[in-house]
Amino acid sequence: MSMGAYDEDEHERREQKTGVVDADFDDERTDYRGSITYESGESADDLLDQFHELNET
Repeated sequence: MSMGAYDEDEHERREQKTGVVDADFDDERTDYRGSITYESGESADDLLDQFHELNET
């Protein structure tokens, strides 16, 4: 058998594996509570200038 080739048994095994749906998972959404804050101290123009400088190199 060459690389990448497989026989009919392998094909059937893969068909069975992909044909089964696993519905035994927890489908409830997780609620995250809290907040995120950050202080960069730089304006949007300063950050854009820095971005352009990084792209030039």
